[in-house]
Amino acid sequence: MAGGTATSSVPWSNWAGNQRGTSTILRPGTTAEVVEAVRVARAAGGRIRAVGSGHSFTPVALADDRRMELAALDTGVRVDREGRLVTVPAGMTLRALNDLLARHGLALPNLGDIDAQTVAGAISTGTHGTGAGYGCLATFVEALTLVTGTGEVLRCSAEEHPDVLAAARVSLGALGVVVEVTLRCVDAFVLHAHERPAPLDDVLAALPDLVAGHDHVEFYWFPYTTRVQVKTNDRVAADDRPLPRWRGWLDDEFLSNTVFAGACRVGRAVPALAPTISAISARALTERRYTGRSDRVFCTPRRVRFVEMEYGMPREALGEALGALRRIVAELPFKVLFPVEIRFTAADDIWLSHGYGRDSAYVAIHQYVGMPYEPYFTAFERVAAGLGGRPHWGKLHWRDAASLAPAYPRWADFRAVRDRLDPDRVFTSPHLTRVLGD
Repeated sequence: MAGGTATSSVPWSNWAGNQRGTSTILRPGTTAEVVEAVRVARAAGGRIRAVGSGHSFTPVALADDRRMELAALDTGVRVDREGRLVTVPAGMTLRALNDLLARHGLALPNLGDIDAQTVAGAISTGTHGTGAGYGCLATFVEALTLVTGTGEVLRCSAEEHPDVLAAARVSLGALGVVVEVTLRCVDAFVLHAHERPAPLDDVLAALPDLVAGHDHVEFYWFPYTTRVQVKTNDRVAADDRPLPRWRGWLDDEFLSNTVFAGACRVGRAVPALAPTISAISARALTERRYTGRSDRVFCTPRRVRFVEMEYGMPREALGEALGALRRIVAELPFKVLFPVEIRFTAADDIWLSHGYGRDSAYVAIHQYVGMPYEPYFTAFERVAAGLGGRPHWGKLHWRDAASLAPAYPRWADFRAVRDRLDPDRVFTSPHLTRVLGD
């Protein structure tokens, strides 16, 4: 139901299915209804978790009292084409946002590879793409409107409450309910994509030039092999080499989803086949070049379910991290069925961003649903943390506030803003208590 009235005992699970819970549910349609729901919860000593699309692997969206879904929240859409600014409801999905921008000749400068997240969910967890010149998606936030734990409505920008903006762009929902976001966009653009297999050692040897020489670079290492799949995206003037529909279906739907899902099921049933499956996967995707609308090149379908951990670390630490990761995979008592993804971002100034103050390399490790993963993830976490790594807020990790605080120079500043905006911890949860403190 809408506003401050909640229905009871509604089950919820995230996309991966590894986080599940039951809570009352709120579906506000206006900012006023969000305010009312917050005031009711505060008066009752209750708690609210605002929930997006459920694409986080951590319990960051798991509610133990009231769950607030923002899909019906309508704050209006405002497009400033000349100023390249767009203001949208926080519950809008990235997919809908991309289509809206395209209709106005605009685009986000960068994206991750999934577009199902909501705008607020994506920025609040530090969702990022790849590209040495680009920070996480929250760096595109020009302003936002927040309903605080006292029910106050704050419009935050560089001119109004700039400290709150610095904290709230990546906040894990700990400061309040983001109801509206203003994003700085760019003119719509076309990307030329080049995807190719390569030896891992060759890619690592050429990595500085590779990262500097392209707008966007990432690669995937296939465990138990020395092979990677390299993907580069560069801005071009014309969409003159569109991907044939049959090739897009073959690579992105059939091979990367249908066939890969079947291979993972086989690997889960017969783990000894995992190295063979990985070797075949490393050679199944051949070289291809094509052009397309930016968001359609950045984002690809992900239908095979998995769990994931990702660490951002100083770029110069990547070689050591990957060397340790290869040893970890070789020594595990079980097999790994998913490739490892490596991406790159620029430094930013957002207090709880994984990229705060430094150029980063991100290493994302995955495991197919139903397979053991905790020893794999925790072993790599020890390596990444020792190299100064910061865990992605939306992906599995085992860090707590005591270990995270030294990794973020503005941690105390964030805590001070949180104490001011949510003194009664209306927006806390067991997970936030663990990672941010009480």
